[in-house]
Amino acid sequence: MSVVIVSGTGTEIGKTVVTSAVAAAAVAAGRTVAVLKPAQTGVGPQEPGDAAEVVRLAGPSVTAMELARYPEPLAPDTAARRAGLPTLAPAQIAEAARRLAEDHDLVLVEGAGGLLVQFDESGHTLADAARLLGAPTLIVAQAGLGTLNSTTLTAEALRARGLTPLGVVVGSWPHSPDLAARCNLADLPKSSELPLLGAVPEGSGTLAPELFRAEAPSWLAPSLSGTWSAESFLTTWSPPAFTSIGA
Repeated sequence: MSVVIVSGTGTEIGKTVVTSAVAAAAVAAGRTVAVLKPAQTGVGPQEPGDAAEVVRLAGPSVTAMELARYPEPLAPDTAARRAGLPTLAPAQIAEAARRLAEDHDLVLVEGAGGLLVQFDESGHTLADAARLLGAPTLIVAQAGLGTLNSTTLTAEALRARGLTPLGVVVGSWPHSPDLAARCNLADLPKSSELPLLGAVPEGSGTLAPELFRAEAPSWLAPSLSGTWSAESFLTTWSPPAFTSIGA
């Protein structure tokens, strides 16, 4: 895998932190890494965006590239239209990723929100860029209620477009998971028909960068340059067996 698309099932679920963890684990494994943020929304001209956050957490050896920035925290197409700025076409995203792939072992393309958020006036999405690149998509999902539906829908949307879903990483695994989160952990692979490839502890983005880099491989499966085991994690967090009243 030279290019991997990172898409969330929605917003505010830990997509940038997961991207950072994948980058950090790859760097620790001796790979050269670049992160591409096609459209950054909701950030001012001089403020650090998601790509800069990946570099902060994963390390200065990571190359960061951003193609467009829009001030309002909206879908890229809407944010561009309201700001009177040009939108992004899938071909631009794909070309930038290909250029980065010439000099890097791994290029992570982090989307905006979910897979089908629109980037331009023609309704193109991150899925269209993934098709042009022939790149697999890593799905970042939430832990709690609703994740089975949103993750399965994202996986189905990828397959319906002839694209390859790589697997699922839980973007913010609670320190004290409730019953829904623990059940979801076991049910996600069945519902989405995808492997669990990691679980990033909540609050990981607030760790000191050196500690983040040291811990990142333990949150991710070997296919993402980590040491995390889905089987061991499921055993640790398996939900209690149901016991009927009077049993």
